[in-house]
Parts: sequence; C-alpha cells; structure tokens
Amino acid sequence: MTARLPRLALYAALVIITGLFLGPFGWLVITALKSTSELAASPVHWWPHDLRWGNFADAFTNIDFLGYARNSLIIATIYATLVTLSSAWVGFGFARLSAPGKKQMFGVLLGTMMLPQMITLFPAYLIFAKLGMVDTYWPWVLWGLSGAPFLIFLFRQFFAGMPRELEEAAIVDGCGWSGIFWRIFLPQSWPALATSFVIAFTWSWGDYIAPMLLLSNDRSTLAVAISTSYVNAQGLPVNNWIAAGTVMYVVPILLIFLVAQRGFVTGMSTSGLK
Repeated sequence: MTARLPRLALYAALVIITGLFLGPFGWLVITALKSTSELAASPVHWWPHDLRWGNFADAFTNIDFLGYARNSLIIATIYATLVTLSSAWVGFGFARLSAPGKKQMFGVLLGTMMLPQMITLFPAYLIFAKLGMVDTYWPWVLWGLSGAPFLIFLFRQFFAGMPRELEEAAIVDGCGWSGIFWRIFLPQSWPALATSFVIAFTWSWGDYIAPMLLLSNDRSTLAVAISTSYVNAQGLPVNNWIAAGTVMYVVPILLIFLVAQRGFVTGMSTSGLK
C-alpha cells in the first residue's frame, strides 16, 4: 500500500492538471447550453436549468457555417501542406549540408521566432495590396512556400539525428542532394511531417487577424464569422450562439490531433524537444 502512494499521488496530480486544462472548454460547452436570460443572470448560473441544444442548430443555421468552414479548411490545408514541405527542405539543408555562415543564418532564423505576428503582418499587407493579392488565398500560398522558423527547427533537429551512412550510400550510387531528400529522408520523416502538419493546420485554422485583414466577408474564415456574425437585432453579440459555434469550430482540430496523436508525440520526441 505504501508503495502505491506515490503512484496515486501522481495520478491525482494528473487528474487535477487535466481538469484545469479542460475547465475552459467545459465552461464553453455549458455557456453554449444556456439561454440568453441565464447568461445575463446575477448571480451566475453555474449550470443551465434547461439544456438548450437548439443553440447549436441556431449557430449552424444563422450563418453560412459550412461555407466558412470550407474556406477555413482550404486555407489551412494549403498552408499546412506547403509550409510542411518547404520547412522540411530548409531543415534538411541546415542539418545535412555545409556552407559558410550556416550557423549564423540558423541563429538569425531562430531569432525571428521572437518577432510578434503584428510586426510583419502590416508590411505584408502592403506588399500583398501592391501585388493585387488582397481578397485571395495567394498570401497563404506564399507564406507556406516561405517556411516557418519553428518547423524548420523541428525538421533540422529530426534530420540531424539520422545516420550519415544513408546519404553517403546514396551519393556513391550517383544520387544528388535533391534525390536524397525526396527519396530517402522525406519518406522516413513521417513523425516530423505529421507533427508539422498538425501544428501548421492549427495555426492557420485558428488565425483570426490575417483573414480579418486580407479577406472579404464571402471569402473569410470560420474564426472571423464566429467572432463577428452572431448578433441580435440591436447589433449586440449573442454569446450562447458564439459559444456553440466555437465548440463546433474546435471539434475538427481535436479530431485531427486525436488521429495524428501518435505521430505528433513521436515527432516531438525524436526532434530533440522531448
């Protein structure tokens, strides 16, 4: 019994921490099931008297939910796919190739991770406006082709841990560096690929500022629609619809993470970030 106490204490701590993380999501679900009068009640009604499941139907029908979700899915898939491949290519170069100033360039790359999004977003908007790319999905294509510093670091760590004999044997057989990457390294990097795709998809799916700034209402994403479109006749936000829409908005990300969880955990651990 004494030997089990540390394990029980560990499980209890894990349950408490899990509850703290799930608490905000649980409160979001409870809010989505309340009526408007219960949301405005004082003192706070911690649990709704009648579960208003119809709030989810109202949130789904009061905006073009599927249309906005389609826009978000297109943008997130394009960006996640392109940024994963471009970051893998750059990470491969930093990990396996030698060039003057490589360490300094990698240091500068890591330094850009500390730049807030707002610093680069407005200059990027001016550039896209000059190129006529506002209200199109081309900004996400270009962002995807540019790579992401954190994902480049992820792939650099992953590729650096692979045996040197792989590329040496390929070079002896006459394979170039491009072939080495596409035929040998990339097929063996599925844990890092899954990790990168999930992270990038989550970034783009949850982004509010860039779609709000660059896209019109018809082309905008679900994040923007949920934040701005659930209003009553007086123009005031309907918070229970917002909560219901947000719950439906979060579910796809949870499903993607659950499906890719094994590869996600393996990719993080094998990239030196465990």
